Amino acid sequence: MYHGGTNFGRTAGGPFITTSYDYDAPIDEYGLVREPKHSHLKELHRAVKLCEQALVSVDPEITTLGTMQEAHVFRSPSGCAAFLANYNSNSYAKVVFDNENYSLPPWSISILPDCKNVVFNSATIGVQTSQMQMWADGAASMMWERYDEEVDSLAAAPLLTTTGLLEQLNVTRDSSDYLWYITSVEISPSENFLQGGKPLSLSVQSAGHTLHVFINGQLQGSAYGTREDRRIKYNGMANLRAGTNKIALLSVACGLPNVGVHYETWNTGVVGPVVLHGLNEGSRDLTWQTWSYQVGLKGEQMNLNSIEGSSSVEWMQGSLLAQNQQPLAWYRAYFETPTGDEPLALDMGSMGKGQIWINGQSIGRYWTAYANGDCKGCSYTGTFRAPKCQAGCGQPTQRWYHVPRSWLQPTRNLLVVFEELGGDSSKIALVKRSVSSVCADVSEDHPNIKKWQIESYGEREYHRAKVHLRCAPGQSISAIKFASFGTPMGTCGSFQQGDCHSANSHTVLEKKCIGLQRCVVAISPESFGGDPCPNVTKRVAVEAVCSPTA
Repeated sequence: MYHGGTNFGRTAGGPFITTSYDYDAPIDEYGLVREPKHSHLKELHRAVKLCEQALVSVDPEITTLGTMQEAHVFRSPSGCAAFLANYNSNSYAKVVFDNENYSLPPWSISILPDCKNVVFNSATIGVQTSQMQMWADGAASMMWERYDEEVDSLAAAPLLTTTGLLEQLNVTRDSSDYLWYITSVEISPSENFLQGGKPLSLSVQSAGHTLHVFINGQLQGSAYGTREDRRIKYNGMANLRAGTNKIALLSVACGLPNVGVHYETWNTGVVGPVVLHGLNEGSRDLTWQTWSYQVGLKGEQMNLNSIEGSSSVEWMQGSLLAQNQQPLAWYRAYFETPTGDEPLALDMGSMGKGQIWINGQSIGRYWTAYANGDCKGCSYTGTFRAPKCQAGCGQPTQRWYHVPRSWLQPTRNLLVVFEELGGDSSKIALVKRSVSSVCADVSEDHPNIKKWQIESYGEREYHRAKVHLRCAPGQSISAIKFASFGTPMGTCGSFQQGDCHSANSHTVLEKKCIGLQRCVVAISPESFGGDPCPNVTKRVAVEAVCSPTA
């Protein structure tokens, strides 16, 4: 996938798929290139293109080069192209192909468009790595107002009333994520729990995806399904009183199924049983009582997310916002469009779960749910598996939500947030996405596809590798955080000098790059004023800071 983008509105499927559909793609959710993936794939495509005539002319001949190494060779009158593969995940392999020696990194393929010169190796990265940042740019905090969803007035005018529980999507027809299931329970004053006995509890079984339980207008608890098991088994305290009590179950869909078969058999919503436990009579099954249904939220019906609808109610301001953890609350603020042309996002890390609109357009669902997984390390070698190379463990599955600049007007943009659980709206921030630093780590014998000439077909060529650094448009290199010509160690953000290091490294990179958007430095002793370690294959590792151009 070259670009995943954003699941705006309620288009995220799954269920439980995030609003971001970035997928770590070469072009990210915001339309910016993701390095090194983008340029590494670009070099791969360029290398394959050089092999075009041979690839489309014949089938390959496969020969063994070693116990875990193969050559796939396309020989035709129009040319010769070879792909040398090392399937060993742990070690380099030295092979002989067409009377020439080649070194193949672990779990990699080298491309030879003339069966002689390596112009690309899948495991050898010669392009820069870009580190991205989300920054607030000193934007003023927003002035928030709140409107609480009315729970007490539910069932005053229900969509329908029937005996038993109905499947959610059959009622909502996907016109809203939300469906209220409402019923009443009579409690006798003689119940033991009212005299200090064991409290009541309520159990609810739902087909998913989220459930909020309200009794007499107060939130009692919430429960959630998962991608692995959408079903919910809620068990919680039931704070009932003598007389008539209203139980309102808010079932929330988190996207329609988008993979699998027989979607018509996938249920959503409260399917029962719903049982009250701890009464004098024991347990009371509420499943086949009379239930009323209300589709959507009152705020949805009043179009509070739109410019016109948000003016139709009175919003709370100032000190009344102190109870910011209020569930089922709508929040409204206005903001000015930030200067510049960097992509924008909303930082929703302080909020719980809900939906976002800007100028009436739906940004999508948000949910500050925390990721579990194995983030202990990452190696590209070996067969791909979905849990491999995980990142972000213990962090929100999504914190920033893409705001297209095309949706904004110069001033007074309306931002509306509906919050299901309760959050701190004062910490919501509009941020810019930009490149913070760029790194490169390139060996002096790195294959250089840009300099490979088809005219030299069939002759071994040796080209001097170069380091290429490039900040985003509107930026320039303002500082060199690290530089080493020799045998540096580590990765971008954590480089260290190795046993071999040229003392001129930092000065050379500063002179070549500071103040420029992009710079190129040849990897050679001549460029760095001498060879710090003869007879050793050297590399250049560098990390440069990118800042807005003055």
